[in-house]
Amino acid sequence: MLNALSLPAVVAGFVAVLVGFTSSVVIVFQAAAALGATPAQTASWIWALGLGMGLTSLGLSLWYRQPVLTAWSTPGAALLVTAGVGVPMDQAVGAFIVCALLITLAGATGWFARVMGRIPQALAAALLAGVLARFAFDAFVSMQREFTLVAVMFGVYLLGRRWWPRYAVPSVLLAGVALALGKGQLQFDAVPWALATPVFTAPSFTLSATIGIALPLFVVTMASQNLPGVAAQRAAGYDTPVSPVITTTGLASLLLAPFGAYALNLAAITAAICMGREAHEDPARRWVASAAAGLFYIATGLLAGAVVALIAAFPKELVLAVAGLALLGTIGSGLATAMKDENQREPALITFVVTASGLSLWGVGAAFWGVVAGALALAVQRWRRPQA
Repeated sequence: MLNALSLPAVVAGFVAVLVGFTSSVVIVFQAAAALGATPAQTASWIWALGLGMGLTSLGLSLWYRQPVLTAWSTPGAALLVTAGVGVPMDQAVGAFIVCALLITLAGATGWFARVMGRIPQALAAALLAGVLARFAFDAFVSMQREFTLVAVMFGVYLLGRRWWPRYAVPSVLLAGVALALGKGQLQFDAVPWALATPVFTAPSFTLSATIGIALPLFVVTMASQNLPGVAAQRAAGYDTPVSPVITTTGLASLLLAPFGAYALNLAAITAAICMGREAHEDPARRWVASAAAGLFYIATGLLAGAVVALIAAFPKELVLAVAGLALLGTIGSGLATAMKDENQREPALITFVVTASGLSLWGVGAAFWGVVAGALALAVQRWRRPQA
C-alpha cells in the first residue's frame, strides 16, 4: 500500500468520507432519535457504523486490490425515521440482526450475484450515471447561494484538468477550504476531542419488528444501495466478486448491530469518487483511495463526536461542489458506455432518466426503479411475436 500511495488517492478517500457523512449523517441521527436513542447511544451508532465501514472498506480493498467502499444504508435510515417510531431500542436491534442475517444469506447463497449478472452493461452504466447526476446538478445549483466560493472552485477544477489533471480534485478542495477560511465560514473552536464509547443493547426479537423493520430494511438496502454499488464497480471496469463482499457487509452488520450498525452495504456514490481517474490515472492503483477512506472511516468511528462537529463546520456548498466536480469524469464515462450500443441506447436512456429523477415508490428508491424501467424497455424492444 505504501508503494502505491499517492496524494490524489488519499484526497479521493477523504472526499468520499466527507461526502458520505455530510450527505446523510443527519438522517442517521433522526433514525436514532425515532427509536428513542440517548445521546450516548447515538454516539455509539456513529462509532459502530464508522468502524464497520472502515474495517470492511480497508479489508476488502487490501484483499482484492480493487476499490471496494462500503457505507451505511441511507434509505434504511430514512425508513427507520418513520418505521421506528414507538419501537423500543431492544426490538429494533433484534430487527437489525434479522436484516443482517438476510443480507449475509443473500451473499452466501449467490442469488444476488446471479441477479446482477443478468443486468446488461449499458443499463448498469446508465444506472450509475443516474445515481451520480444529482450531485453534479447540486454542485452548480449551489452557486445560487455561494457564487464566489463555487465559481472559484469550478475555475480551479478547469485549470487543474488542463494543467495538472492528477491533482485537480485536491486543488479544488484546498481552494474551497482556503476561501471558506478567509471568509470566516469554518469554525473549529467547539470541537469535542474525545473517544466515543460503544453502548451495547441486548436484542429482543418480535414478529412486529421483523415485519415492520427488518424486512423493509433488507429490501431497501439491497435494491437502493447494493444494486447501484455493484453497478458502480462494473461500470468502472472492476470485477470484484459480488457474493463474498455482500456476505462480508452482512457479517459486519451482524457483529455491530447491538451497538447501532443497523445496516452496512456497498457504496455507489462515494465509491465512484474512489474509482475515477481523479483517484489515480492507473485503475490498478485506485484501491488505495478506498483503503484510505477505510482508515478515515475508522477515525470517524473512534472520534465520533469530534468528527461530526468537524464535518458540520464545512459549508454545505463547499461539500456539494467538491462532490459534484469529483464525479464529473465518472458520470461522463458512465454515459459514454450507456449510449455506445445503439440497440440498447433507449433502454439505457430510460434507466438514466428514471434513476436521476429521484423516483421513490413504496419505500424503494430510484436506483431499483431505473433498472426495472430499463429492463422493461429492453424486453419490449427485443420482443418478437411468435411464428404462426
